[in-house]
Amino acid sequence: MTAPVTHHPEYDVVIVGSGAAGSLLAAQLAESGKKTLILEAGPERQLADLVSSGLDGRKLKWGGAPVEESGTKPVGNNFNSGYGAGGSALHHYAVWPRLHAEDFTMKSRHDRGLDWPISYDDLMPWYDRIQDGFGISGDASAEVWRPKGKPYPMDPVPTLSHGEIIARGFEKLGRKTAPLPLAINTEEYKGRDACIWDGWCDAGCPIGALANPLVTSLKDALSLGAEIRYHATVSKVLTNATGDKTTGVIYIDQNGQQIHQPAKLVILAAFAIQTPRLMLLSANDKHPNGIANRNGLVGNYLMSHTAGLIYGLFDEDTQCYFGATGGQLLNQDHYDHKDKRDQGFGSYQWMIAQATKPNDLLGFAGSNPALFGDALTRFMKEATLGFATMTACVEDLPVRENQVRLSKATDAFGLPLAQAHHDAHPDSHALWQDSLKDGKAVFAAAGARDIWTGPPGAMHIMGGTIMGKDAASSVTDSFGKTHEIDNLFIAGPGLFPTSGGVNPTYTVHALALRTADHIRKGWAGLI
Repeated sequence: MTAPVTHHPEYDVVIVGSGAAGSLLAAQLAESGKKTLILEAGPERQLADLVSSGLDGRKLKWGGAPVEESGTKPVGNNFNSGYGAGGSALHHYAVWPRLHAEDFTMKSRHDRGLDWPISYDDLMPWYDRIQDGFGISGDASAEVWRPKGKPYPMDPVPTLSHGEIIARGFEKLGRKTAPLPLAINTEEYKGRDACIWDGWCDAGCPIGALANPLVTSLKDALSLGAEIRYHATVSKVLTNATGDKTTGVIYIDQNGQQIHQPAKLVILAAFAIQTPRLMLLSANDKHPNGIANRNGLVGNYLMSHTAGLIYGLFDEDTQCYFGATGGQLLNQDHYDHKDKRDQGFGSYQWMIAQATKPNDLLGFAGSNPALFGDALTRFMKEATLGFATMTACVEDLPVRENQVRLSKATDAFGLPLAQAHHDAHPDSHALWQDSLKDGKAVFAAAGARDIWTGPPGAMHIMGGTIMGKDAASSVTDSFGKTHEIDNLFIAGPGLFPTSGGVNPTYTVHALALRTADHIRKGWAGLI
């Protein structure tokens, strides 16, 4: 028996999801005077809830309805998604490089993949504004590969023993490194403390040195009058009788009560799997294949960076447990000219000297699963002093058949689960193999006495609701407005038509700020 629906008063804006994009949009729209509500499926969290341990870090990962994953390279929803206040941005590593100009024009340059409907130059002003608003530590002049833009507002992160040892391998090969651009404070910035470099970013940042939503956008949104409701699982986006406007959403609260929440404008910022799932769940007479899905592209072009994991043992004390989880140094020698690779096609960067603990998800104990018993004990003793690592962020080519669809299985509320299918494109897999060859050469040049690699790890989730220039080949325009419904917007990495070879969170923020400006300026014409 279906529970009765409770009707709530209308808001100007309802935002589904409290992660990087949703919180930023909420802050911007609340500041402009819009009555704004965030609906978050997960629990509330405060800085005091964040504890620096591997087990506590797991609590910040996905905790919602299961996602059925398939394909030769699953996207890793359970690790790469978030749940609750701040979404996945609560446990992100704050590695904030910019996409390069070539990333926006892959199809027109190389006849591969897709083009974005905007260029790097179009997005650059919002990159600049975001870095000043949130704070990024780095050295723009040392990043010889960096696209044009304002210098970083804070001095770079420190290079410690771990980074220095690996950097000499790059230097011996005639290559450069630069401080890794991190949205982590090297000094007090806008009331937030400086980092103490204890390497627990994966478990959140209880001192607020890392730019996660609890100390940036979500905090700002609530102080500006936006509201948030936790344990609010949105089950359907509603439309009017003609299907050309959204009128709000239905959500289910923690007591199982169905709530009708009217809104003048709806923004879906529930990340790259749950947003298309919700759009498919919202099918109606005017949108029989799912809301804003006349072209059948909702859920398609799902992407996930592949991690090229390089490990080594050195005779020196690397002090690998210090620093930031994201790393200390950056190398992008193999980023531009995607078509000029020994193997494969695309771009990748090296994030060098990640802070590594002994065990759990990112610990060095699990870096070589073939070891056990006495051999594992010996390795742990050696690794405590001499372990080193770096990670390649390897581009994933967009493939239409990599997609989110609805399952026949259902969640606790009777809603179909998401199925996320992702196969590795042969050229993306070959590029990952190329990165391993490159990384082993760097470690050998640095003097590692043992070198090994990890399997193709899943990093970041993008696509599924891609932006584009026309309604035939994309779900939204460059501002995230769906082509079919003027007052329905999408925000987050699901908009990306290509993945590039850099971490997506900085670009997510820049796009969200650009969307907020567009909504504020064009409000009357959207609703």
